[in-house]
Amino acid sequence: MNRYIIFSLIAAQQLFFPCYGQEKSIELEEVKVGGRRYHRAAEGALSIQLLTADSIQKYQAGSLMQTLSRLPGISAIGIGANQSKPQIRGLGFNRVATVENGIKHEGQQWGLDHGLEIDQFSVGSAEVLKGASSFLYGSDAIGGVIRLSPPAELQETGFKGQFNLLTKSNNATFGGSLQTQGRKGNWVFGGGFTHLEYGDYRVPTDTVYVYNYAVRLKDRHVRNTAGRETHFQLRGGYLSDRFSSIFYLSNYHTKFGFFANAHGLEPRGVDTVLYDKSSRDIGFPSQTVDHLKLINRNFIDLDKHKLWIDLGYQKNYRQEYNNYTAHGYMPPVYPKDMTIPINLERLYEKQVYSITVKDQFDLATHRLTIGANGEYQDNRIDGWSFLIPSFRQKAMGLFVYDQYKLADETMLYGALRYDYSYIQTSPYQDWFESELEDNQSGRIVRASALSRRFNSLVWSIGAAHQFGDLETKINVGKSFRAPIAQELGANGVNYHYFSYERGNQSLSPEQSYQLDLSLTWSPRKVFVAFTPFFNYFSNYIYLNPTSSYDQYYGAGNQIFEYMESRVRRYGAELKLSYQPLKQWKVELLGEYVRSEQLSGAKKGYTLPFSPAPSALMDISWTAKNSKHFKETYLSVDCKWTAAQYHVVPPEESTAAYQVFNFRAGTQLRFSGSVLQLRLQVQNLFDKKYMDHTSFYRLISLPEQGRNFILSIGVPFGKQSRS
Repeated sequence: MNRYIIFSLIAAQQLFFPCYGQEKSIELEEVKVGGRRYHRAAEGALSIQLLTADSIQKYQAGSLMQTLSRLPGISAIGIGANQSKPQIRGLGFNRVATVENGIKHEGQQWGLDHGLEIDQFSVGSAEVLKGASSFLYGSDAIGGVIRLSPPAELQETGFKGQFNLLTKSNNATFGGSLQTQGRKGNWVFGGGFTHLEYGDYRVPTDTVYVYNYAVRLKDRHVRNTAGRETHFQLRGGYLSDRFSSIFYLSNYHTKFGFFANAHGLEPRGVDTVLYDKSSRDIGFPSQTVDHLKLINRNFIDLDKHKLWIDLGYQKNYRQEYNNYTAHGYMPPVYPKDMTIPINLERLYEKQVYSITVKDQFDLATHRLTIGANGEYQDNRIDGWSFLIPSFRQKAMGLFVYDQYKLADETMLYGALRYDYSYIQTSPYQDWFESELEDNQSGRIVRASALSRRFNSLVWSIGAAHQFGDLETKINVGKSFRAPIAQELGANGVNYHYFSYERGNQSLSPEQSYQLDLSLTWSPRKVFVAFTPFFNYFSNYIYLNPTSSYDQYYGAGNQIFEYMESRVRRYGAELKLSYQPLKQWKVELLGEYVRSEQLSGAKKGYTLPFSPAPSALMDISWTAKNSKHFKETYLSVDCKWTAAQYHVVPPEESTAAYQVFNFRAGTQLRFSGSVLQLRLQVQNLFDKKYMDHTSFYRLISLPEQGRNFILSIGVPFGKQSRS
């Protein structure tokens, strides 16, 4: 059986039945295994891809989501060099759930500029589930799931770790990360610390156009995009075959600037001399983010029943800073008696409490898993500018999942889930007075109090069958997503999208129907995976640009309103690898997605940020191990991306492009020590191009230019047998 198949087995086992007491350490990118796959734990009929920690470091980009975007069907909606959020088959934001250590990550993921607060150095493996997974994770998984796990715990008493140094040429990044783990009997522990600093990143152009105004870039640097990150995580607990309880504590802190000529400032009014004095200072506009996370994962083996209980607490604290700028009837001079700091434009503070309980047991020839999820969110706002209201949200779900072995090579799957959610938004009134009708004045109500309840019954059925080297899977299901506070109650300027957004209190939950197929053929030296899909939304929620402009508090920005429409989506991914010789490997990755609105104001158009068709070819060479050099590799890849003419006005089309990348690495061994060396050259020929899923292409700002990335890893410690 092909070595790639073991990845799917591991991902499946961890997805549906993550039995902590039976985890095995996996450090190789690829391993071979023989035997029949269905003798292992259930996989389900969804398409699953996995990257190990070694692969994440090998293909490391500015953020974890940019790293994962190498996988076919995965994109990153980026803003700058180090912030991005995931997109699976053209769906992103609150339609993709990111699950870390069993708990759904909750930040301010509705915003374009709000990247995921996750340290990619601390990730042991990343699994990507393509296709709706609402039957397992609830509302936000309507487009797919990215599941992140820590490194597997040591199997014997011992202590080990790795120290990494990293530097990047494009934005002068420097920093490092220390990751450790240990075990004493049944007690396990570990932790890590990461610190990175970077300057303004460079693009292969001298001029960009903001609101049709030409903005010159000094030395091709995007001014005020510098930043710094500091993260830490600790974990510890008890681990055995029949019982485990592990605690995870982490804090993610980052501060970075936004392109000064494009975020809420008049391009003509920017003091370029001030910003260009240093490429490493962080001026206004900027934001600071702290994300605290505490998770407790528990497993109990009761022979006939296996129980999992996951508890989580998260606090996301985001502050957006900017120079005070008066619009409309805002006071031209900031009042001295204001309790809000003059530079605090917006503040979001979200606290989240989560619980997930699962029970797995056998009933005749069925393996059943029943479970429940619960979540409570409390999000408050502050600052002198308004976009979304404060809100409180409760959600709960009950599900049952059935795995039935029809024959030795055939598995059937079925799932049923009921969800209920309640959201309550708080009223918001301007802190200043505006002129109203009949020569009256008063404070405008931006958001009124709102209470909405949503519920839905979703289902999923699937099958998987093995025909020798050919594996086939099919999955059909229904999913849903409840509207979020931004879609229901937004009423303000979103400088990061150059728009004035208005919510719609009457929105209904999204309903989605999907069909996923998977064909995997793995004879000797060849691996082929083809995964087509079809998706239909009966009421997709989207941000519709109108013909109106808000000249008062919208600073002249175009008004966008949240609306609903029917949407049809289809596409496919292709992965093909061929190893003609033991040391040579050729890999081809391709993706295509097409969306069309079937009703509403934008009938006939696609969806915003729809990724263009693309193909990536990689040729790699691995050297034979020697006394001092092991796991030495060289690789060159080229990604061809087609032009994207299917846009939603005011989006503009993007041209086709090709980008080359180079990678090399080795393990240098001497005197009993090991040094892991990795080199990447991204955008090898300094190509100027626009990525259609990038935020900054809205102002024709191209992607990063040539970037040399050098990382040095120093492993230490060992695992002893006791």
